[in-house]
Amino acid sequence: MKGLYTKWFTQVKNKLEDSPPEEKDELIPTETLDNEKWHHEVDTLYTLLANFYGSDKLVLKATRLEAIHLIQSKDIQKRAAGLLKLVLDDPTDRPLPEPEEISQILLEIEDHLAELIARRAVEERLDKAVADKMQERHEDYVKEIKNQLVKENSGPDNAQTLKKLAHIEKMNQVKLANSVAEVLRPQSVEEVIGQQIPMQFLLAKLATPYPQHLLIYGPPGVGKTSAARVALEAVKNTAHTPFAAKAPFIEVDGTTLRWDPRDISNPLLGSVHDPIYQGAKRDLAETGIPEPKMGLVSDAHGGILFIDEIGEMDPVLLNKLLKVLEDKRVFFESAYYDPNDPQVPLYIKKLFEEGAPADFVLIGATTRDPREINPALRSRCAEIYFNPLEPKDIQHIVVQAAQKLGATLEKQVPQIISDYVFEGRKANTILSDTYGLAHYRRPHQEEVILKTEEVYEVLRSARLTPYISHKAIEDGEVGRILGLGVHGFVGSVLEIEAIVFTGREGKGAIRFNETAGSMARDAVFNATAVLRSLTGVDLKDYDVHVNVVGGGNIDGPSAGCATTLAIYSALKSAPLRQDVAVTGEISIQGKVRPVGGIAEKIFGAKQAGVKTVLIPKANQADVPSGLQGIQVIPIETIQEALEHALFTNKIVRQ
Repeated sequence: MKGLYTKWFTQVKNKLEDSPPEEKDELIPTETLDNEKWHHEVDTLYTLLANFYGSDKLVLKATRLEAIHLIQSKDIQKRAAGLLKLVLDDPTDRPLPEPEEISQILLEIEDHLAELIARRAVEERLDKAVADKMQERHEDYVKEIKNQLVKENSGPDNAQTLKKLAHIEKMNQVKLANSVAEVLRPQSVEEVIGQQIPMQFLLAKLATPYPQHLLIYGPPGVGKTSAARVALEAVKNTAHTPFAAKAPFIEVDGTTLRWDPRDISNPLLGSVHDPIYQGAKRDLAETGIPEPKMGLVSDAHGGILFIDEIGEMDPVLLNKLLKVLEDKRVFFESAYYDPNDPQVPLYIKKLFEEGAPADFVLIGATTRDPREINPALRSRCAEIYFNPLEPKDIQHIVVQAAQKLGATLEKQVPQIISDYVFEGRKANTILSDTYGLAHYRRPHQEEVILKTEEVYEVLRSARLTPYISHKAIEDGEVGRILGLGVHGFVGSVLEIEAIVFTGREGKGAIRFNETAGSMARDAVFNATAVLRSLTGVDLKDYDVHVNVVGGGNIDGPSAGCATTLAIYSALKSAPLRQDVAVTGEISIQGKVRPVGGIAEKIFGAKQAGVKTVLIPKANQADVPSGLQGIQVIPIETIQEALEHALFTNKIVRQ
C-alpha cells in the first residue's frame, strides 16, 4: 500500500515540475493538493477493502459499525475516520482526525490492510494445501473402498484355488470302507446284538431326569460305541428325559487326545488363543485381546461325550476332565486378559468371568481291567460290563449285515465266520470282503450270493485260524480236563492233560510247563497234597507229567482244581467228562477257593460248546443273570468236583 501511495505522489510531483511557468500560477494550492491526494488514496483503500470483503459485505460491515455516513461524506476527515473504523472493526465513536493527522492515519490503515491481505493470502494457501491433502486422502479412501468392494465381490479365490477346491470336492465324492461301516453300523437298540442285559442297564441310566456318567467295560468289537450312540437316540423319545431332540453325541478316541502343557491347545477342554503364541482372530489379535476357544466338552453341552479307550487317556488331561465333571463349566485364564479393557467384547468377558458351559453326560468305553482305571473316575461313574459275543451272536450279526448289503448267504457262511472271529466288527469286515469278492467275480449278476468257498478264501487271505482250538465233546477221557482262563475281557478254554507213570519208590518226579507260571506250578504241588489226602497215594512213588496244551501262561491259581482232577483221572484211570469245564483255586485241604473273571470264563466256555461249568461257590454272585445254554454248578470241595466231572459219576476209591 505504501508503494501505491509513493507512486501516486511521484506522479503528481513530476506533473508540477514539468508545468510551464505561465501555468504555475493556475495550479491548485498545497492544501487543495493534499486533500485531492488523500481523497485518491482513500478511494484506493476503499476499493481494496471492497475487493477484500466484497461490496455487499463491506456495506453490511459499515452499517453495523455505523460508518455509512462517514464513507459517503465528501469531507476527507470523515472519510478517513470511516475507513479507520472499517479496518480496525471499531464500533466506537472517535473524534474526527485533524488534517495534519490524516497522513499518519492513512499509513496506519495501510499497515492494517496489508496485514489483513497478507493473512488472507496465507490462509488461502493453507486452505488450498488442506484441500489438496483432503482430496488426496479422499482419493486414497475411495480407492481403498473400491478395492474392498472388489475383494468382497470377487472373493479370495482365483483359478488355481478354485481348481484345488474342485479337486477336494471330487475327493469327497469317493467313499470306500467308511461307507460300508456306516451301512452296517447298528441304527437302533434292537440291532445291538448279544448285549440285551447290558443295553437295558445302559438305557435305564440315561432315560431318567438324573442321567449318570457311565463306564462301559468289554472286549473290542462288541458294540460299545454303537450302543452308546443308539441309546441316546432312544432316550430322546422317553418321558422326563433331559436330552433335547438335537442333543449332540460327541465321539472321540482317548488314545489320540493330545494337549499342550502351556494350556493353549487342548481339544477336550478348549484353550485360550494367546496372541503371543497362536493369535486369535485378526481383529482381536491386533489389539492383544485373547479369545477363548471352546473344546469338545462344550461341544457336548446338553448331550453325551463319548470317549473310546478312556483308559488310555493322558493322566493330566483326565484329571482336568474330572474337574469339568464337577463344575459343569470350563474356566479360562490368560495373562493378556484385562477385565477393565473397554475394547474386550462382551462374549469374551463373559467366557473369562463365568466360563464356558459344559454340562454333559460322560460315557467312557475301555477294554482295560477295571482295576487299571483311575479310581476317581470310577467313583463318579456307574459301571456296565458288556459281554463277549457268543457264536450265535456272531451268526446273527452276519445275517443282519447281509440283509443290509442286500446279499444272500449260503447256509454255512454264518457258522464258518463265527468259528473264526468273536468280534462283531471283525465279522462285518469278513462279510464285506466276501461281498466284494463276489461282486468282483460276478459283476453282472444282480443277486449277490456269498458262497462258502469265497468265505474260506477271505479267511485264508487274512491268515485267520479258528479261535476255538478246544471244543467240548460228549465223551469221557482219562487224564484230560477243560480248564478256564481269561485275558482282558475274553475267556477261553484251556486243555489240561496229565499222565502218571510208576517210578522208583520215593524217587518220583513231577513235571509241569515252565511257561505256565509259578502260581500254576504251585497249584500242581497243592494237587499232590490233596490227592494223597483223597486217595492215600504218595505221588513221590510216581512220575507225574502235567501239560497245558499250547503252553499258555496261567496268570493265577485258577487252574488248581482242574489240575487236581486231571492228575486224579490219570492216577485212577477214571475218565472225565469232556463237556465240563472247571475253574477254581485248590487248597491243600481240598477246598475250592474263589477266583476272578467268572463271567468271562463262562462265556468262553459257551463258545467252546461246554455244557457245564464248575465254579467256586464263593463266586456264585458273579454269574451273569439271564444266562442260557449252559449250566453253572457251584462247588466247595474237590469231592463235589469229582461228582460232576467223572464220566461215570462214580468216584473210584482204593
